[in-house]
Amino acid sequence: MPIATVNPATGETLKTFDELTPEGIERCLATADAAFRRHRATGFAERARLLGRAADLLEADQDDIARTMTTEMGKPLTAARAEAAKCVKAMRWYAANAERLLADEHPPEADVRDSGAARARVHYRPLGPVLAVMPWNFPLWQVIRFAAPALMAGNVGLLKHASNVPQTALYLEDLFRRAGYPDGCFQTLLVGSRAVEGILRDDRVAAATLTGSEPAGRSVAAVAGDEIKKTVLELGGSDPYVVMPSADVERAATVAVTARAQNNGQSCIAAKRFIVHEDVYDAFAERFTAGMAALTVGDPMDESTDVGPLASESGRDGLAELVDDAVRQGASVLCGGDRPGDLAPGLERGWFYQPTVLAGITPGMRIHQEETFGPVATLYRVSGIEEAVQVANDTYFGLSSNVWTRDDEDVDRFVRDLQAGGVFVNGMTASHPALPFGGVKRSGYGRELSGHGIKEFCNATTVWQAS
Repeated sequence: MPIATVNPATGETLKTFDELTPEGIERCLATADAAFRRHRATGFAERARLLGRAADLLEADQDDIARTMTTEMGKPLTAARAEAAKCVKAMRWYAANAERLLADEHPPEADVRDSGAARARVHYRPLGPVLAVMPWNFPLWQVIRFAAPALMAGNVGLLKHASNVPQTALYLEDLFRRAGYPDGCFQTLLVGSRAVEGILRDDRVAAATLTGSEPAGRSVAAVAGDEIKKTVLELGGSDPYVVMPSADVERAATVAVTARAQNNGQSCIAAKRFIVHEDVYDAFAERFTAGMAALTVGDPMDESTDVGPLASESGRDGLAELVDDAVRQGASVLCGGDRPGDLAPGLERGWFYQPTVLAGITPGMRIHQEETFGPVATLYRVSGIEEAVQVANDTYFGLSSNVWTRDDEDVDRFVRDLQAGGVFVNGMTASHPALPFGGVKRSGYGRELSGHGIKEFCNATTVWQAS
């Protein structure tokens, strides 16, 4: 795949970039290795000063970088601005909290004495240069949520971004440079996926983090496993959105539209499978379908647009194939199901897809198991909590989940039995710097954000002293 900015609203190639040569990669690795030796020796106050300065610069750049993201991957401009603001918040949060999160831990005195020590503690040390393989769907946020904690811990970053967001990737390197970080603390590597294995196998690279597809995760995990290097993987999701009889159905349906259509439906943590108790199914389906059908599809630079184009033609066509397969096998189309370019003038050149709701899903349909990365929702009718849990867990993925109920016993049951990295009750899944984020099953392993995330790329060192 060429490294290029291609506007998904028009299909026009706006700018292409040369891939780093092997010599260029070597220079970046050597620079990162030298930068780590310096950066690891700095204190939290200096790291916080640098990250705070980067946050200030990003805040000032918010409108410009939002337009770049929208141009490169098609998210509505309002959503792009919100993404930039979220990054600023996370950077400031880690600048303020990293020292507390990585403070030495002291075991209970009785346990210390039992170990034969006079004193003992756990000290957190950075690992080294961390390779980050990042996706296009949240091209700023996915990187910052890795970079902010990694840099505050004393690590340095090597970014291999998706090939369709090169200008956003280069902006990130420039952002940290302008903030005053020493040369090599954060570098963007304009390389294709074939270069990842060689970079990861280099002895100077300590660990890797990847957000992306299951095949990409398997590939990086296999190489890292062979090299015995730490990895964190955040992969796909097919998150359930369960609505029980005691729920506020009107509110659940309204939030469901946002939960499914956010980021043009291209989000790992977007709700995708809507599992509704039969007692409230008809009321929910009517409101939800009306809400999805009312979304405005159009130019993502237009402030009134709710849903822009998908990021690539192949992504749009793959989504259409999933819908077509389900319809051939008997699924009902409650709304959508078409490429808007066939219906609305001005959209025919872009990679748009109508917000779509399908009902009557059966296990034999591809859409029952495969992730729908676009504004397509599937509806399931269930008879009770047992069936709701069964359908919710009937997926290879386990990233997050949503539950709507006012019954505390329902909440306890879903928290206990849903196979997911998060359970969001009476609200949609969202990431926040203070809360751990990640999944189970084929959604990956490890955690980002919070204290859990900053410790993923630290060496938890036991310090034992006899006297």
